[in-house]
Amino acid sequence: MKPTADPTIIAELWAVICDRADNPKEGSYTTRLLNDEKGIDKVLEKVGEESTEFILAVKNRVPERTASEAADLLFHMLVALRAAGVDLSDVMAELEHRRK
Repeated sequence: MKPTADPTIIAELWAVICDRADNPKEGSYTTRLLNDEKGIDKVLEKVGEESTEFILAVKNRVPERTASEAADLLFHMLVALRAAGVDLSDVMAELEHRRK
């Protein structure tokens, strides 16, 4: 049986992304994405790239790659949300609203 992953990792990851946005750190990939000269376009390019890689992993039925690419896509989506000035709590509230 697979171990259960802790869903609070998303909140922890969001906190790190926000910290990197507010306190840029030399050598941080997140800082580089958020401060790229292309602006938000750089992050959106990564979202597009990771979306394609996720789709291909699912299509080709490669579970390990699917999980890895899903993680990459989620990460880059979170960075894009921060770059767009949208708080994760707004997304969570929308998901909660849709569940009812």
